[in-house]
Amino acid sequence: MPATTGAPVAAPAGARRPLLFGAAPRPQAPSPPLTTTRCRRAAHGTPPPPSSSSGAAARRRGVKEYVEAAREMARHKDGGPPRWFSPLECGGGRVPGAPTLLYLPGTVSVSSDRMFDLWCLHIPVEDRTPFAGLVEYVERAVKSESSRAPDRPIYLVGESVGACVALAVAARNPGIDLVLILVNPGTSFHRSQLQTLSAFLDLVPEPFHLTTPQLLNFLTGNLMKMPEAFVGRGLSLQEAGPRLSETTSSMLDSLTILVDVLTKESIVCKLEMLKASSSFVNSRLHAVKAQTLVLASGNDELLPSTQEAERLRGALEKCRTRVFRDNGHKILLEAGFDLATTIKGAGYYRRTRRTDFVADYIPPTPDELQQAIDHDRGATEVLNFQGPKACHRPVMLSTLGDGRVVRGLAGLPREGPAVLVGYHMLLGLELGPMVTGILSGTGVHVRGLAHPFMFDGGTERLMPDSAHFDLHRVMGAVPVTGANFYRLLADKEFVLLYPGGAREALHRKGEEYKLFWPEQPEFVRMASRFGATIVPFGVVGEDDICHLLLDYNDLQKVPFYGMLDEALNRDGLRLRTDSMGEVKDQRMHPLLLAPKVPGRFYFVFGKPIETRGREKELRDKEAAQRLYLQVKSEVEGCINYLKEKREEDPYRSILPRLLYQALHGPNAEIPTFEP
Repeated sequence: MPATTGAPVAAPAGARRPLLFGAAPRPQAPSPPLTTTRCRRAAHGTPPPPSSSSGAAARRRGVKEYVEAAREMARHKDGGPPRWFSPLECGGGRVPGAPTLLYLPGTVSVSSDRMFDLWCLHIPVEDRTPFAGLVEYVERAVKSESSRAPDRPIYLVGESVGACVALAVAARNPGIDLVLILVNPGTSFHRSQLQTLSAFLDLVPEPFHLTTPQLLNFLTGNLMKMPEAFVGRGLSLQEAGPRLSETTSSMLDSLTILVDVLTKESIVCKLEMLKASSSFVNSRLHAVKAQTLVLASGNDELLPSTQEAERLRGALEKCRTRVFRDNGHKILLEAGFDLATTIKGAGYYRRTRRTDFVADYIPPTPDELQQAIDHDRGATEVLNFQGPKACHRPVMLSTLGDGRVVRGLAGLPREGPAVLVGYHMLLGLELGPMVTGILSGTGVHVRGLAHPFMFDGGTERLMPDSAHFDLHRVMGAVPVTGANFYRLLADKEFVLLYPGGAREALHRKGEEYKLFWPEQPEFVRMASRFGATIVPFGVVGEDDICHLLLDYNDLQKVPFYGMLDEALNRDGLRLRTDSMGEVKDQRMHPLLLAPKVPGRFYFVFGKPIETRGREKELRDKEAAQRLYLQVKSEVEGCINYLKEKREEDPYRSILPRLLYQALHGPNAEIPTFEP
């Protein structure tokens, strides 16, 4: 693919090739062609890559492809102009209607897979296009994409200077549907160490060498965190060793090239551009109407990114923030960070003008699934206990068609639509282990209907960590509405439903394992309309994990708690307004817990109840009510069964489980009671 282009590249017959944006070539010899950025297009509509055996999406590509392409371009010295390139071999892997993502780097010229039509801006080292010129160049690309696909958003991902370019484009084009992802934005330049560095460079004589630690950090980021991102996770020790050596050498080679091509003049120009762009954009923040997500690194040695994220959240109309406390300035190239996961977790991924958590959902990758499993494991480590993973695995039982209870998930249906209905344990502690356990064990992906509190940007600010609910969104949670329930069943999904809602998950003292279900058969007639299978389930174990010290009744006695209560429940109070009594109380509130020596979670899925063929029967209110009461009785029976049987489990406490694994190996399945 040529490095520069003055017009869209023709596509093969029957294939859709996205527009390649490029400035008109200057009157000079063209740049050498790039062989590292091939782009093979498959026919439009080609299905995405097959899922893995675990039911998760295929593993992403990204950082390695970007660095290889950027390194090849850095070898060829030219004075510009800027140009767009794609770091991926992009066949039919993209989802239909994938929005365009334009990546605007901060200094020297990340990637997301099939979620986006990805193009990166390459600015040659010797190019001297001013900030205004870059804004106009990106603006032309944005307008072109907007006219080509007016119903899709355009993502602008910019770091440092690139974030300023993105903000400037958004301020000049409030009518275009933009989503800004600002990574350690350079709008804080005037409060950063870079001002000192800029003055220092003026005093440095030629020849100039990259020996300043801050400057190397500015240009390359934390090199010690990059090899894992370069190699990829999930490799065995034997595989990772040689590849780690190879990729580390490759990175050092890239740094050598960087040292050779970057002159004092080019670095001074970049810093001057950052200074000018910061001043320009800060005076126009009021004009930015675009949806914005600010990603800030807690260990950014160059910019006060954490404080700047808070400032921008208050200054911009539609802004959320995510803080990564252990990452440095070049977070996009560091191990453990995935831009696509962050966008999905924040609820910022969409393919149309409005966010659609049902239609726009992308299944989790293997890395995302493992991240969710590790997070759920941490939720049970209430005493900072760090043991083998298998020690934290719950006991999962299911009921076969003949009524026999067996260990494992053989009794769960494998084809949707299906509705899993059960008890919502304290703080929803059962949610993660159940969803990830079913997905990794059977390949069945369960989509949960969640409280609107988890999707509200205003209440997000009240949480200690703004990313607290991100993994729930990554794993498929959707706001609980009748329309979303209908659409999930229409798509033959497995839906997780808690009739007790927040009242059950935030119960008072002495209310463990008590159901708070409404009187009306809310889900039965909807399930029967699609012939969905209803699976009642029960779960116990919260009383083996923690002790409830302060509940809602206690909090009401705390001075000034009413102000926090009102702020937390602006949206929650809209739920179940037609219900009566305790069920109507769906307010959100904190709890104070005391940890216990970790016990064990137990799940049992009851015998599936078929509604297929009973559609006409269940239209009758009395018949639907009878089935509703049957499901409720089954859930109560599951809970009582587990409470009795766990007394027979010799491995209920963590200590016997640790001893068993010490004798049989860390991956051995720990026994339990006989079902």
